[in-house]
Amino acid sequence: MSKKRDEAKARFWQGAIREAARSGVSIREFCRRRKLEVAQFYWWRRRLRRPQPPGRMGKPEGGPARFALVQDAAEISAVGIELLLGDGRRLRIGPGVDEATLRSVLAVVEGQGC
Repeated sequence: MSKKRDEAKARFWQGAIREAARSGVSIREFCRRRKLEVAQFYWWRRRLRRPQPPGRMGKPEGGPARFALVQDAAEISAVGIELLLGDGRRLRIGPGVDEATLRSVLAVVEGQGC
């Protein structure tokens, strides 16, 4: 299987896992509604939680932060900055956010195992 296809599947499952967490229903019910295999859901969840070796999907181990332009300049000015968290979630921080609020949000996000 190609690396591109693996990455596309990982992105799909990251989204599905996030959506399931917000859905308020059991994993079994979520998968039934989306016509997903429960066993695949748990397999991908386990795989995506494991630390990935450097150069693979996921965040690098102990290395310096890396940033990439994810939107054009017109959209960036409206967003401020966007952080891509290790589990694939995105945190958008608007321009002018105060430091105390940002620290509070990051503390909550880090407490969730990001």
